[in-house]
Amino acid sequence: MRRAFAVLLSLFVVVPTGYAWNGFGHMAVAYVAYQHLGPQTKARADKLLRQNPLYATWRKQLPDGLTAEQQNTMLFMIAATWPDQIRGDKSYHADGSEGGNRAPVNGGDENIGYSDKALHKYWHFVNTPISQDGTLVQPAFSPDAETQIKAFTRAIASHESTDRESSDMIWLMHMVGDVHQPLHNATRFTKDSPNGDAGGNLVAVTATACAGNSATELHALWDSAIGTSEDPQMVMKVAAALPPQTVAASDQDVDVWIAESVKLAQTKAYVAPVGDGKGPFTLDQTYCDQVREVGGQRVAQAGMRLANLLNANLK
Repeated sequence: MRRAFAVLLSLFVVVPTGYAWNGFGHMAVAYVAYQHLGPQTKARADKLLRQNPLYATWRKQLPDGLTAEQQNTMLFMIAATWPDQIRGDKSYHADGSEGGNRAPVNGGDENIGYSDKALHKYWHFVNTPISQDGTLVQPAFSPDAETQIKAFTRAIASHESTDRESSDMIWLMHMVGDVHQPLHNATRFTKDSPNGDAGGNLVAVTATACAGNSATELHALWDSAIGTSEDPQMVMKVAAALPPQTVAASDQDVDVWIAESVKLAQTKAYVAPVGDGKGPFTLDQTYCDQVREVGGQRVAQAGMRLANLLNANLK
């Protein structure tokens, strides 16, 4: 079973640098969320996943012997990585935003379902500008993950088509995870990076102290905060053991989540031994432990908050 899942993830989970979290993190968020979905919401989510173009492929790769609940859990977890998976599909095209602080060329804040072949890279982050050395910052652009989470939450609560609802739900599954990764919500302006550091992607690090994490950029280090394995069984084991977080059912305000992440970027990510500029910075064990602790908290919170959105709005 472990080998079969490894094959599945190697085929269909693309983990591009700069897209929060990695496949492990996004699957962990989805696992936590699935455990907190109400019965009706879970049944609707399971049905909507079948509309995804890759659903049949995902299902064929699952090993025999799983219960229906295990199958549905795994499919929900894998689906959360779909907005990253499409980056490897040549039928999709770039939309003019390659990261950093550049706005999309053609706008495009509306999802039209699976006929939409734009990658919508700017839906994965919020570039809140920060500076620690007095460098002049540039304003963030819109649309972004914040505007799209709000738009798609409204959409799944409406009477849209099943195709659009499926696509909107899966984008929500992914983006709620994205905005809980601190460096997907801030870009730092310094004298060395006057146009911003793309959420730490332009900050080089040496992470030999972070066991099992071979990241060479600060952003990638935080993407892989709780793990790098492609094995969903390992993801489930780690996600199930995350410290429980206190999250009320009413906790559905994306602005609050983003503000939390910006603060964490300033107080946990861009701190010593990470200094001003592009590095490289050699990380110590204290910093590595902090990444894993904060990462685990944010994944658990993201999962529970995603469940809140779906329980309250999925029709």
